[in-house]
Amino acid sequence: MSDTSTSDAAAWIDSTHRTSRPALPNRVTVALYAADPVLRIGVVQQLRQRPEVDLVDEADADRALVSLVVVDSVDDDVAALLNRLRHNSATHTGLVVGTLAAGGLQRVIECGVAAVLRRAEADQDQLLRLVLALANGEGVLPGDLLGKLLSHVGSLQRSALDHGSLSLSTLTTREADMLRLVSEGLDTAEIARKTAYSERTVKNVLHEIITRLQLRNRAHAVGYALRNGLI
Repeated sequence: MSDTSTSDAAAWIDSTHRTSRPALPNRVTVALYAADPVLRIGVVQQLRQRPEVDLVDEADADRALVSLVVVDSVDDDVAALLNRLRHNSATHTGLVVGTLAAGGLQRVIECGVAAVLRRAEADQDQLLRLVLALANGEGVLPGDLLGKLLSHVGSLQRSALDHGSLSLSTLTTREADMLRLVSEGLDTAEIARKTAYSERTVKNVLHEIITRLQLRNRAHAVGYALRNGLI
């Protein structure tokens, strides 16, 4: 995780303890993003019954106070959507997710998600709580995930104090190998064959490098790694 993402995580934790909250508008405008029509219908039915919520049409989605992304899991397409929403200053993003893979919590926080709810717990009351918290600028996280986040931030702080620890910008062996292959002009499929990883894993590893180091794309990542002697 980058220094920026560490501060993002710390700010997120701080937001869960705020006592001063702005007044809510009469109704909270919510834009719903769910590629699966079954998931979409389920959430719409839950929220449409609540007078506090105003579900907006797709044409008005970018102006919604709350953006609610409902998915089974977080893949590259979902991460791209979350990153797009992150750059919309008008909205606060929440995630309703079936499962979060290892490293998934760090990834969604880096993508600007302020609140997470597991789909198995997403009844009407919990969905409304999530929406209202987002509208108030608060963070919401299941207790076990909050514990993992606190532990992770604590370990990063300890590492920063340990002068013998690796820099956050250091690449793992796998990351360095993949970036070296990118620098040689190989595409995702060729890197996957060379390294015996799946194409999805290759994409995820390269995306993690770009996100952690706050770079623009693969070419930028290669240039950064070469300049800093990482490959």
